Amino acid sequence: MTLSSLRLKKHADRRLKAGHLWLYSNEIDTGATPLKGLEPGQQVVVEAANGKALGVAYVNPNSLICARLVSREPKQGLDRSLLVHRLNQALALRQRLFAAPYYRLVHGEGDLLPGLVIDRFADTLVVQLNTAGMQAVLPELLDALDKVLSPTTVVLRNDTSGRRQEGLERYVEVVKGEVADPVLLEENGVRFAAPVLDGQKTGWFYDHRINRAWLNQHVAGKRVLDLFSYVGGWGVQAAAHGASEVLCVDSSAAALERVAENAALNGLHERVAVGEGDAFEALAALKADGEEFDVVILDPPAFIKKRKDIPNGERAYGKLNREAMRLLGRDGLLLSASCSMHLAPERLVDAVRGAVRHQDRHGQILFQGHQGPDHPVHPAIPETSYLKALGVRVFRD
Repeated sequence: MTLSSLRLKKHADRRLKAGHLWLYSNEIDTGATPLKGLEPGQQVVVEAANGKALGVAYVNPNSLICARLVSREPKQGLDRSLLVHRLNQALALRQRLFAAPYYRLVHGEGDLLPGLVIDRFADTLVVQLNTAGMQAVLPELLDALDKVLSPTTVVLRNDTSGRRQEGLERYVEVVKGEVADPVLLEENGVRFAAPVLDGQKTGWFYDHRINRAWLNQHVAGKRVLDLFSYVGGWGVQAAAHGASEVLCVDSSAAALERVAENAALNGLHERVAVGEGDAFEALAALKADGEEFDVVILDPPAFIKKRKDIPNGERAYGKLNREAMRLLGRDGLLLSASCSMHLAPERLVDAVRGAVRHQDRHGQILFQGHQGPDHPVHPAIPETSYLKALGVRVFRD
């Protein structure tokens, strides 16, 4: 297949040569290769200003990131063969890291498959195609998954907000097998049921696995508050690792039903309670009632989705940490997390520091966590590093 060319402006190849995979529309020599003549998802040969071929990318002329590199071999496009190769590379890493088949199998650019996310729940795969380029090779991807893993079930969770920006429809579809929703998984020795058809993202958040493992070491005999609990990933694990009492708070009644089910699944229903409501309102109500906890977990959704949200988002993180600390005893532990890629790690530290001083207490950062190794960071793409978690001792003299 002969591919069209996409010519870069002079010096616009520097980031690609440094390892990056993205090209922006203002880097394209549109006089030589007009973007308007290309279809979303179409594959092209990327050329330097001097005409030298640099690799193959797929394009979306309607997006700010107008092209994403999939191969540095100009004769190798994104086809079944390359997908099989990349999936085998990704699988080899996960099999090296984990004994059981519960993990993120593909993490987009981090696995050199931009726009593709796959979470694995044993023989069930939940797939997200976030770009027109990945959507265009869906048949080849399904064939490659059969070749590499032969899954029993494949679910497409193509309902992300990013698809709208790519001009793609949003839908959820089971394209292979049948789903016994929720599906089972195991993390840090605790069993869970994840709602892969209608839960958040793919139904589960594997990215906090290592951070939860750290916290699990420090909850025995403690009273724990888990805010933004979703289906209980933090709270139920805390109970399983010896917490005396856990309260999970979330705004979703459906999520809290899953918390109760996951607690029961592990024989922990007597130690795990749930409360429905807005997190900030719940914090105020708990304080008014005189409640106190040994451990508070803050794992909110992204308060900062775009750069313009940074000021308001940083204020929200500050307020959340301040209000949460009011519920800690004299010597408590705060787990404060953020999945906002646009929140710099030092700004989360600032939010915690400000909250500690606001309460006239002392703080000691005991742990700084990140996304797990099944969410690999591409060293040339800072955007692939998004998750932050701080374990903080908060105490009074």
